[in-house]
Amino acid sequence: MSRGTLFDKVWDLHTVSILPSGQTQLFIGLHLVHEVTSPQAFAMLRERGLKVLFPERTVATVDHIVPTENQARPFVDDLAEQMMEAIETNATSNGIRFYNIGSGNQGIVHVIAPEQGLTQPGMTIACGDSHTSTHGAFGAIAFGIGTSQVRDVLASQTLALAKLKVRRVEVNGTLSPGVYAKDVILHIIRKLGVKGGVGYAYEFAGTTFEQMSMEERMTVCNMSIEGGARCGYINPDDITFEYLKGRDFAPKDAEWDQAVNWWRSICSDTDAVYDDVVIFDALEIEPTITWGITPGQGIGVNEMIPVPESLADGEQAIAKEAYQYMKLTPGEPIKGTKVDVCFIGSCTNGRISDLREAARLAKGHQVASGVKAFVVPGSERVKQQAEAEGLDQIFVNAGFEWREAGCSMCLAMNPDKLQGDQLSASSSNRNFKGRQGSSTGRTLLMSPAMVVAAAISGKVADVREIV
Repeated sequence: MSRGTLFDKVWDLHTVSILPSGQTQLFIGLHLVHEVTSPQAFAMLRERGLKVLFPERTVATVDHIVPTENQARPFVDDLAEQMMEAIETNATSNGIRFYNIGSGNQGIVHVIAPEQGLTQPGMTIACGDSHTSTHGAFGAIAFGIGTSQVRDVLASQTLALAKLKVRRVEVNGTLSPGVYAKDVILHIIRKLGVKGGVGYAYEFAGTTFEQMSMEERMTVCNMSIEGGARCGYINPDDITFEYLKGRDFAPKDAEWDQAVNWWRSICSDTDAVYDDVVIFDALEIEPTITWGITPGQGIGVNEMIPVPESLADGEQAIAKEAYQYMKLTPGEPIKGTKVDVCFIGSCTNGRISDLREAARLAKGHQVASGVKAFVVPGSERVKQQAEAEGLDQIFVNAGFEWREAGCSMCLAMNPDKLQGDQLSASSSNRNFKGRQGSSTGRTLLMSPAMVVAAAISGKVADVREIV
């Protein structure tokens, strides 16, 4: 029975049946596929003599293993080349729409689907990638899934899932200058914890999110998973509709008006019932940066690295592990920490608005000596748009490298990797041990603007102090 939230409405509309396990068999409206989690899934279909049930509801691209410098085929990395060949074959043989390198539409899966209007309000979306929660920015219910579930969706267009509780995460007020969507979600995760959202869908609400652009909203929903939530979403509004109108796969003409009316109807009711509500004040949020080995280990840029005694008992053990791994000292300021690599990109912050703001701040400055800084657009379309606006030249003039589209140094399943124990200022989404390609590499998560500040300073810096 619906409790009036968007989550409940969309869930109920896509329910095929209730399984004996108590789980819901949920119809998936859009299935996004990439080269890393799909080869085994397609192989399992072949072993069972099954075909893709609704190939028109599946869209494939390549992003994780794609080199961002030399993209000549065959790739230098033999495993990456095998993955490329597999998805090319699987997409062609199953009649699946496929955006390959050079198509003009290739890019990170969570960037290309929104920019083409494939992602729409009220949809259920699945992808073999944890950051599928990104698409919730449109009022969709989007799940990251494992390889066996990729197989299930290919074969049946459904998933077996337990229904989630819904937490309303409300942030109100106008963000201070120098504070961005990335800071908002890092602040929320810091306060609620990396396990705080387990069993929940997060509904992001309040005047702060209402003021955000779609790309800012995508940044927030992208990292819902880092707070333990299975998905995160924002109710669609005029900003959503304006973004979608005219995009490749958006409804046209009379169908557009019908779609908007339906999209409005699925928004959470004013008297919707939530399982939990938490409220934050936007003015309390400052530029936020992680210091540890989970996205929840974050502090304001002008705060000190916390001492163990100041943390809850359950957090002290992992904090001590983080100090040792990150080679940072409790009680010392994070600001001024020397950085080796600065990365702007990923499905969290590789969109055109991210690059525009980073270029605005980088203009007239120079990357500090000894720092490797590079910018990776989230898609071929983003790259083309950035180049048309001259953003690439601003970055190059400032000493940044300008790359081709891909996931790059986020998961680092490509040549873009940290070396040894290099410290990275990263606009990506995870700071786990070894996340950026080196078993001893260290990652500080922050906004693209803060990455620019670090690149220019050669150390962690407050973006608000850049003139």
